[in-house]
Amino acid sequence: MTKTYDIIIIGSGHNALITAAYLTRAGRSVLVLEKNDRPGGFLRTEELTVPGFKHDVYAAAHPLFLTGQAYADLGKSLEARGLRYVNTDLPTGVSMEDGQTAILPRSFEDFVAEAERLSPNDGAAVMRMFEEFNPYANDVFTLFNQDLSRPPANEIITKLLHESGRPGYSEFAASLFSTARNAVKSFQSPVLRAMLASWVTHLGRTPDEIGSGIWVPLTTMALMGGGMPIPEGGSEMLAQTLAQLVQDQGGVIRVQTHVQRIIVKNNRAVGVQTSGGEEFCATQAVVASTTPDQLYLSLLAEADISAPLRKQAKQYRYGRGCVQIHLALSEPPRWPDARFSKVGQPHLTDGLDGFTLAIAQGMADLLPAKPTFTVDCSTNLDPTRAPAGKAVMRIQVLEVPCRPRGDAAGQIEVGDGTWTPDLTQRFTERVLSVVSKHIPNIPSAIIGQAVVTPKTIAQYNPNAGPGDPYGGAHDLSQSYLFRPLPGQPSHQTTVSNLYMVGAATWPGHGINGGSGYIVAQQLLS
Repeated sequence: MTKTYDIIIIGSGHNALITAAYLTRAGRSVLVLEKNDRPGGFLRTEELTVPGFKHDVYAAAHPLFLTGQAYADLGKSLEARGLRYVNTDLPTGVSMEDGQTAILPRSFEDFVAEAERLSPNDGAAVMRMFEEFNPYANDVFTLFNQDLSRPPANEIITKLLHESGRPGYSEFAASLFSTARNAVKSFQSPVLRAMLASWVTHLGRTPDEIGSGIWVPLTTMALMGGGMPIPEGGSEMLAQTLAQLVQDQGGVIRVQTHVQRIIVKNNRAVGVQTSGGEEFCATQAVVASTTPDQLYLSLLAEADISAPLRKQAKQYRYGRGCVQIHLALSEPPRWPDARFSKVGQPHLTDGLDGFTLAIAQGMADLLPAKPTFTVDCSTNLDPTRAPAGKAVMRIQVLEVPCRPRGDAAGQIEVGDGTWTPDLTQRFTERVLSVVSKHIPNIPSAIIGQAVVTPKTIAQYNPNAGPGDPYGGAHDLSQSYLFRPLPGQPSHQTTVSNLYMVGAATWPGHGINGGSGYIVAQQLLS
């Protein structure tokens, strides 16, 4: 007998689970279908290296989630099921190859003092950056919980783009077309410029890319507001407690169940069919945590979808890949700057120019000659992740080619671009040689390592395409109202009761809970 539910959700990333949590709390019957062995998507914690060392395989810190509406609404219920965040007052910083360092404190006064320490008058420049962005900040952060195509968001967008009572466009509108490099040009200190501009890569942008400029003050404010919180016990604790909440409220979660097709009749999604031939009926809606190419070209392959929309889905673009090196350490990192033992996720770089050169090499499908990246040591905040006195560290190298066609340094043979064990090991050695210039006891403290490559990411999660952890390129032509597609500038698809959540939809990738919250409110309205 075919089982029937009010709502069926395809995939179980944190946004899908957030939608399910709201719906089950409201009394809806919900079925969540997940192809992997347990729910959570990129929320996954494993003993990857040595027994007793817990590594966050993909996503680690959750600053945007902790300051978002979903956590405000569901946080107490999740905490009752074991979720506990630990945080730091120093969310990020930068370590330069020449030994200079800087930190970004959550305290505004301390940040101004740090900027002034780096270069006289940079404290005043920091204050100006905040003063210029503050009039728009509340409206911008409100949009993270809004469907950009709907009237409430349209009103906010219009307000942001136009100065009240004046002709033309606002300074905020102009900043949308600026670059991160331009946004930090008023700072005299190259250390401060490198620390702030580098963070746009974690939003899927690059420092010289049109549209990246607005993300400098926005990300700085978000980090100061949210810190760099991690769940005690591992990032997957968020997924585990969300899944438990859904099930406690009557929802059903089935793992190792791959949805092959969404069944559509009279332009309504009425159910799904699995690769095993099972069918489940949905009386109210279907929610897909997927990308638009998978949705329109695979899950809806048999549905009546317009030719222009299918063409747009075929043209959906993925960004570059990511390499994450997970280390088990015999002792915590010995930073020359003692403050870094409390910094959540600092960048290691030789400056903004070197950072953008490495990105340019990645854009040309070359392994960067001198990679720049962030590191995080979760045991600084959560000693339960490793045996006493030992540590875990993650090195996150973004903007790496999913299939390299060469090496910018001419030293590594890349073959056909497949991330083979040999290619992975040689690139890892290059990265660790950079780390050793910043942290003296690396690599001597390493007692185990495991590497996640673009190939690993692609095999684990089809939403990553060829290995893009951000679920699709975030350049200006594929952002905001152009996301997920120009012909579908919202979470509601062209099938009347079919919705999308996840990184391919606004507000994009990362553990923020935004799309899960937005779709839940639409279904409950």
